[in-house]
Amino acid sequence: MPTILDFERPFVELENKIAELTSFSREKDLDLSGEIEHLEKRAEELKRSIFANLTPWQRVQLARHPDRPNTEEYVRMLFEDFIEFHGDRCYGEDPAVLGGIGRFNGTAVTVIGHRKGRDTRENVSRNFGMAHPEGFRKALRLMHQAEKFGRPVITFIDTPGAHCGVGAEERGQSCAIAQNLLGMSALRVPIIVVVIGEGGSGGALALGVGDRILMQEHAIFSVISPEGCASILWKDPSRAQEAAEALKLTAHDLLALGIVDEVIPEPLGGAHRDPKRAAALLRERMVQHLETLKRVAPEELVRSRCAKFRQIGLVSEEAGESG
Repeated sequence: MPTILDFERPFVELENKIAELTSFSREKDLDLSGEIEHLEKRAEELKRSIFANLTPWQRVQLARHPDRPNTEEYVRMLFEDFIEFHGDRCYGEDPAVLGGIGRFNGTAVTVIGHRKGRDTRENVSRNFGMAHPEGFRKALRLMHQAEKFGRPVITFIDTPGAHCGVGAEERGQSCAIAQNLLGMSALRVPIIVVVIGEGGSGGALALGVGDRILMQEHAIFSVISPEGCASILWKDPSRAQEAAEALKLTAHDLLALGIVDEVIPEPLGGAHRDPKRAAALLRERMVQHLETLKRVAPEELVRSRCAKFRQIGLVSEEAGESG
């Protein structure tokens, strides 16, 4: 049964009524095309109105939508001949991170991304996409392998954050994330980062250093979740909606701040309503960026990547007029 968010309900109910009328007209051999066309127009207008005025909290809900396409699904839709690799060669395998090689638009690439599940069993087995240190070390191992063989790297971000359990901390979680930031900043092959759902905290940053950072229209990217922010600032997680407003975590906010390079549009109603179309929109922009980056010399890739991230968070102060 598809999950319906509260703000989706008005047009979803109209769409269900359209489906019922269509089925009824076929069964009874009645011509209800006029009524159906009128309802379809109303549903489309309502959907456009709702999605033109989404709040940050509503975008958070869309980014977390259980039916939203995840990394595994995008890998199937975007890449050919994909082969998954396992293990960090230090401790073990982390199913919360998917990594391997495949072909994208005829180019051999390394693909890495956070992996969530489609049901409770899958989510538990993959720790809801929250990686342990071995997941990040696996990712960095595959990135170094990509550099050795001259393969571009494409990462997909979709995680609430890195796992913060005792075992993860004992095995060096913060060090693993820091090593990824350092390793990605110096990698001598093109890196394209795509935020497809939740981009949460250090877990997102560990796969988030790239030459191009692309973000789907209804994805989010933030140093902390709205609930976590509200708990710390106001000791009240129920103020998450307020925190979402303050965090500037939406794709368009981050584009305006210079954090991401491009916002990738989604099908009307969100990527979960038409995953194939969402993948096609992603492919179009990824192809263009990859072709551009492939023509850049390795030394220039590293130089411009480091310069790009040094600019983030730069503050300037203007002296006011003296009284």
